[in-house]
Amino acid sequence: MVTPAIEVSPWNPDLRELRADCYIAQGDLFKAVGDLRPTTKLRNDNTNAYHKLSKLHYEMGEADESLVQIRECLKLDPDHEECFKFYKKVKKLVKQMQSTQDLINEGRYEDCVNKASQMLKTEPSTFVYVHRAKSHICHCYSQAKNVDKAMQSCKEVLELDENNVDAVCDLAEAYISNDQFEEAINEYQRAQNLDGNSQRAQDGLNKAQKLEKQSKKRDYYKILGVRRNANKRAITQAYRKLAVKWHPDKYKGDEERKKAEKMFIDIAAAKEVLSDPEKRAKFDNGEDPLDPEAQQGQGPFWNQGFNPFGQGGFQFKFHFN
Repeated sequence: MVTPAIEVSPWNPDLRELRADCYIAQGDLFKAVGDLRPTTKLRNDNTNAYHKLSKLHYEMGEADESLVQIRECLKLDPDHEECFKFYKKVKKLVKQMQSTQDLINEGRYEDCVNKASQMLKTEPSTFVYVHRAKSHICHCYSQAKNVDKAMQSCKEVLELDENNVDAVCDLAEAYISNDQFEEAINEYQRAQNLDGNSQRAQDGLNKAQKLEKQSKKRDYYKILGVRRNANKRAITQAYRKLAVKWHPDKYKGDEERKKAEKMFIDIAAAKEVLSDPEKRAKFDNGEDPLDPEAQQGQGPFWNQGFNPFGQGGFQFKFHFN
């Protein structure tokens, strides 16, 4: 009934507002916006239309456009109580959203979690913003290698949206940080099933498969007894403790000495890789920088292997560094 009347009288603001209300009741906010927008010009000082437009854009997840519309309301009436109250909320949320994204871009993941948590306090109920804030928290915990909180927060996101490819990938990366490579492989395959064109899922799957294969060989983190998110200080401390324990000079019998030499070589190799950012990055991506087979074609010295004792027998001078 309303649409034919609008076709006859397209510039009647009452009819457009009525149809907009119908669209809102049907959940078609986009069409409601299309009908309300002309009414801002068809009525003088139509603050109510700007207020309603702002709320509709907000519900659709378009916070920036919501801010534009609510400012138009305040231009017409700076003392409009409802518009001013909503303006403060939207402005605060937009700023928090931008700050959170900036922190992600800068790699400041702990700060990102704090800022995204502030988003949830500002808007604790509207789905699109709750979903976005929790997705940021999931991603930032995962990137910070805070395994337990990453798994918890990413699973919360997937309860809201089981088809969220980024959350699935973030969960997979948390599994990698916890040395759960089979679980990571399963999650990346799940992400591929959701989006066959996801480069992140493909790259992650390749990485997880390499790490799963690598874990059956020499795992430098396990050798030193540290987690994958260990910092350089923790790595050095673990190395010093184990180096003292397994230094070959402490062992006299042939068998014990051979075992100690092997352990010490592994310990020194682990420190060599995990203390060097470039080598550690290679290892974290499933490539052993000290494995001659993995380094074929990268230079003649890779085939010599790693030996902290040098080439002339056991003439190793022990240093902590």
